[in-house]
Amino acid sequence: MSTTTLDLAIVGAGAAGLHTARRAMDRGATIGVFEAHARIGDSWRERYRSLRLFTPRRWAQLPGLRLDIGVFDFPTATQLADYLERYAATFEIPVRTATRVRRLSADKDGRFRLELDTGEEVVAQTVVVAAGAHHRPIVPAFAAELDPAIHQLHSLDYQGPEDFAAGSVLVVGAANSGTDIALEAAKSGHTTVLAGRHPGQVPGHIDTPVGNLISSVFIRRLRNTTIDTERGRRVWEQQRGHGVNLVRNHLSDLRRAGIRLAGRVAGAEDGLPVLDDGERLHPTTIVWCTGSRPILDWIDLPGFAGENGIRHERGLSTTVPGLAFMGLPFQYSVASPTLMGMGRDAEYVVEHLLRPVPVPLAA
Repeated sequence: MSTTTLDLAIVGAGAAGLHTARRAMDRGATIGVFEAHARIGDSWRERYRSLRLFTPRRWAQLPGLRLDIGVFDFPTATQLADYLERYAATFEIPVRTATRVRRLSADKDGRFRLELDTGEEVVAQTVVVAAGAHHRPIVPAFAAELDPAIHQLHSLDYQGPEDFAAGSVLVVGAANSGTDIALEAAKSGHTTVLAGRHPGQVPGHIDTPVGNLISSVFIRRLRNTTIDTERGRRVWEQQRGHGVNLVRNHLSDLRRAGIRLAGRVAGAEDGLPVLDDGERLHPTTIVWCTGSRPILDWIDLPGFAGENGIRHERGLSTTVPGLAFMGLPFQYSVASPTLMGMGRDAEYVVEHLLRPVPVPLAA
């Protein structure tokens, strides 16, 4: 069994991982990036085909390489995936694809040990986990009580209109993914109900030059809403457990499409979903747009997480020295888990992880 020794091991070759890798390479660190998917960007290619991001080109591209879309365009998921792959190739970032880290643990000397599914091991002085937050679907427990004849799927698995069974569609979760999918269902001829609390919406239409410019102002505001300010801490508390404001879609778009807006789906009765006012719905397809969680059970480091999630300060573990995370919700600002905020977070994490240790003066 072979063992590789690194200054920094990065788990995940998405935008967060590539940001981190580029900054670490600029500092001369010996790094390795480990990506479970067969290709860089596959986590985006797996999303529904009609997905377009809310981040304009200026904020979506990584340092040093232009994203080949129009100035006022927003990338599709596939365009971003191909761009990330090209970015890694352009800057010769050492990414090992189709390589999953099965276990992350610590040796007695304080170094980290990564066990790969290839049977190899990696020993690293520091580790950044940038494996993404959207892997394990969240679905209410009562979903198991629904009639098996109802086709159920989660937004993580949805690809396009071919995933709808003939008949009516219920989309549960009224944030951005939910409204995207509901609009696609209505456009493809399905009677559609969108259930869930309205999360609010961004004024204006971003898919216009003026809207694009206004969105840049909004982005700066998100980046400046940081956890070390009173306003930032207040926003973070307000956002816990709630969807992000609608950015591209508006209530008027949903109404024009003939989509019925309903309240919360409270449970199941006689195999049917029931709204909080007691109304039973009769969908043939339910798409759960109810959130997702990261998969962290491969991290075997006692104390790295607690009841409220990962213990960290601006991505740096407060309980495991040398360990850091990227892409966490509100890692430093509202924009942290997005393309708009990852670069700044990566710079901070790399600076502190790879900071030289002072050598004590001889007595």
